[in-house]
Amino acid sequence: MMSTSSPHGAQAAGPSSAAAPRQSTLKTLLGTGIGNALEWYDWNIYASFAVYFSAQAFDSSDKASAFLSTMAIFAVGFVARPFGGVVFGWIGDRIGRKQGLTLAVLCASGGSLLIALLPTYESVGLFASVVLLLARLVQGLAHGGELPSAQTYLAEHAPRERRGFWASSIYVTGTLGLLAGLLIGLFLSSVLTEAQMSSWGWRVPFALGAVLGLVALWIRSSMVESDVFEENRAAQQESGEKTQVWRALMRNWRTGLIVIGMTMGLTVSYYVWSVSIASLAQQNLHYSSEHAFEASLIGNIVLIIALPLWGAASDRIGRKACAVIALMGSAVAYIPMVLLIQGEFWQLVVSISVQLALLAGFISHAPAMYAEMFSTAERTSGFGIPYAVAIALFGGTAPYVNTFISSHAGSGTGGQVLFGVYAIALMVISTLTIVLTLPETKGKDLRETGAASEPGAAGVPAAGRSA
Repeated sequence: MMSTSSPHGAQAAGPSSAAAPRQSTLKTLLGTGIGNALEWYDWNIYASFAVYFSAQAFDSSDKASAFLSTMAIFAVGFVARPFGGVVFGWIGDRIGRKQGLTLAVLCASGGSLLIALLPTYESVGLFASVVLLLARLVQGLAHGGELPSAQTYLAEHAPRERRGFWASSIYVTGTLGLLAGLLIGLFLSSVLTEAQMSSWGWRVPFALGAVLGLVALWIRSSMVESDVFEENRAAQQESGEKTQVWRALMRNWRTGLIVIGMTMGLTVSYYVWSVSIASLAQQNLHYSSEHAFEASLIGNIVLIIALPLWGAASDRIGRKACAVIALMGSAVAYIPMVLLIQGEFWQLVVSISVQLALLAGFISHAPAMYAEMFSTAERTSGFGIPYAVAIALFGGTAPYVNTFISSHAGSGTGGQVLFGVYAIALMVISTLTIVLTLPETKGKDLRETGAASEPGAAGVPAAGRSA
């Protein structure tokens, strides 16, 4: 498995080297953060506003069926993520992290524009549903490459002894994007009538997302590659070897399965409590749109506060300990928090806040943890592809499965309790995967080979091996 001893000795140069950085910390964090914020903004506004535009993209005579169809397309967007992991993983590992980041944000912006201009089912029939599906596939492709590219880029720029703390900025900026969507939803729902929201108000956040994508594209165009990647690319050019994504994926299939196993529980619980809770609270728990948005907003502010604290803790006590506390804490609290929701605003706020504060123990340092599992030559694709598979299979289907169970369980929290059993089982699997398969990696030199190597290759510098 993973070797934590440096093949370069104690004097190995790393991101925390005394040499002056080629790019400021602010630009690194802003460049990765703005595109990441756009991704989370896109996914959140789709889930949050689905209750409004579902009748526009599908036959409005059956609102429940239209909403389920809209959630199904939400899941289909996740199906494209593994393909995005392949495409952008190849770009990131072969051409450069920066190029992958730039192209990903351009595609994400285009997808948002398509949804903003979506024709209605009433005017063009089935073609409206097709356009929505196309837009989600484009966004899914882009987002399948955005997160692993951003996480890899940031991890390779971060000081090794503070990599967990730096990594938390990925989810801080992502959550800020999510909060931007919630604030827009709260504002629009307060100034527009239900009829206006259903008619045209839901288009506004998607149009803003398209504009944000252009801003992110401009910022990322002037970013520089990490020293770790440049050194590896120079070594590959000297040896004549190039990264082969599929060959690396096959060689690292065991580590890929570990990524899926450790991610499945996290993504299901996170997508429910952070992303889709606003729509679920309105659709299944009978909260007003204002209370649903406000509670989700407060809960995600709590998440932002908790993220850097957990990230710093992972640099001190280790990645594994924090991840296990997060997963098992969320599993134990899941059903009690569901049962707490009984129609009062404060109960919804407490439930969301408790769950997100616990989950922050894993997602805060997850970008560092994943990066530390793979070699430089395979880091973006090695993590990105299996991660996208896990998100597609479990995170992407979570809102649909939750809505489906709730629609068949009657009113109240009964459906949420049943779904909670499913989420808890996945979090237990993720916990066991981490405990049984991963050694501690905090402070690891990213110039090391990484966990993805074949047995016997540990300690061989990544740049000197065939990829």
